[in-house]
Amino acid sequence: MTEFIHAIEDGEEGKIVSGASSRRAAKWFNYGTLVAVLVPLPLAIFWTGMSMLIYALNKHHPNPKVGHYTQWAAYRFYGVAGTAVAVAVFFPVNVTYYLVIWAIAAAILIPWTIYDLYKINHDTWVDCVIEPHRPFEDNQ
Repeated sequence: MTEFIHAIEDGEEGKIVSGASSRRAAKWFNYGTLVAVLVPLPLAIFWTGMSMLIYALNKHHPNPKVGHYTQWAAYRFYGVAGTAVAVAVFFPVNVTYYLVIWAIAAAILIPWTIYDLYKINHDTWVDCVIEPHRPFEDNQ
């Protein structure tokens, strides 16, 4: 905590990102995955697109833990969704097959996502400072 106060006392105008804000950001991808798996039509389709935005926003968060948790949540979701699409291409036109693949995806994603949310809630989250942008100096 003293390093953050020191940065502000030196006249730098850095912004502080709270630990609670970082924890909340780390949960976004997991919450979206849970909702998309529980209500697959049409939310799974929309979540596939929206998840790319959430991933892009959080992967380079000032707190590296947010990027870590987001990346692993994305690995899980895209891996299961991609496998489901690749397998479902060969299904006949019968809703039973699609319900089975959805149940398998839910059986994989729901427990793993809940466990990840548990880990996020029990991790230590500290405040971090966003360093102000310093333009390159021209040494001529």
